[in-house]
Amino acid sequence: MKYLEQTMRWYGPADAVPLQYIRQAGATGVVSALHDIPIGHIWDEDAIKSRKQLIEKSGLSWSVVESVNIHESIKTAEGDRDQYIEWYAKTIENLAACGIKTICYNFMPVLDWTRTDLVYEMEDGSKALRFEKAALIAFDLFILKRPGASADYAEADIERAEKRFAEMTDEEKRLLQANVTMGLPGGARGYTLDEVRERLAVYDVVSEDDLRANLAYFLKAVVPVAEKVGVKLAIHPDDPPIPLLGLPRIVSTESDAANLVAAAPSSSNGICLCTGSYGVRPDNDLPGMAERLAKHIHFIHLRNVKREDHGNFYEADHLAGETDMYAVIKALSAEQQQRDTPIPMRPDHGHAMLDDMGKKTNPGYTAIGRLRGLAELRGIEYAVLRQ
Repeated sequence: MKYLEQTMRWYGPADAVPLQYIRQAGATGVVSALHDIPIGHIWDEDAIKSRKQLIEKSGLSWSVVESVNIHESIKTAEGDRDQYIEWYAKTIENLAACGIKTICYNFMPVLDWTRTDLVYEMEDGSKALRFEKAALIAFDLFILKRPGASADYAEADIERAEKRFAEMTDEEKRLLQANVTMGLPGGARGYTLDEVRERLAVYDVVSEDDLRANLAYFLKAVVPVAEKVGVKLAIHPDDPPIPLLGLPRIVSTESDAANLVAAAPSSSNGICLCTGSYGVRPDNDLPGMAERLAKHIHFIHLRNVKREDHGNFYEADHLAGETDMYAVIKALSAEQQQRDTPIPMRPDHGHAMLDDMGKKTNPGYTAIGRLRGLAELRGIEYAVLRQ
């Protein structure tokens, strides 16, 4: 029997969750990145080796890079994109030279991810991440005041946003702004509203078709490099996979994923199956996607969401949301039996609970919540393979 590789994300030496905890949770691999290197610049071998040695010293392996972020110039086809693509290709080569062969990335414009509440209280008192559409629209219309924003929303959604905004205290408005802008790469430093408007305005002339063409251009340049050095590229879907702040979204559905791998056919061009991101949309059949896209899956994020009315959702327990996690893992396990090397997976996000309630960690990346998730997912995989 062949098992998926169990991993956890680690944000580096400053992470509140040390490598020792990740190993104690039962993971054998780490998903990490060199967050101190500016987006678009080359990761040199010395920096990669230093991080790799630190991880291996703890008894773990650096299994996946998440993420080598893509510079905005590549997404918008600005004049210097070829330089950034060349640097990206060099980073791929340097990672391969250090023995790291899986790279997760995304092509989301401006925002890497978006939630409106980072401490949503569950019935049992634990804290989860949540997205509220009315709150996001309220931010767009009444805090950010993005030019022309009202044209992107239905009248009923605007009315709900107006009501929601009127009910917010000044502190709630401040927290909403902080939560949304945290999804900007490097968002921990904070962004002014003018900076956000400036970043968004660049995409006023970039359509979905343009963004798809720009992604294809990027892939046709870097996939041959990845294939030559034996690296697997895995694109993460839009998070959430719905229109946000007027930005184009092109990795939100099964057809998007299929078109992406067809844009640069190669065993190195694949996807990250994130059941949480894809699971926000009811038209995404996750077990079916795991079966139909199996050979293109190079990395797996397993988490669950519970959809609510009016486009809202929250991150549920790993086995308690809309996605049939048993069916997903059964399909992934079947694919794993066909491969010579394990597919890395990680429990994506986790609730703040128990002793982690008062600790400051990256949103969704507490130790105990992810330990619980990994244990549950490990149990399902074990049961599937024992049948």
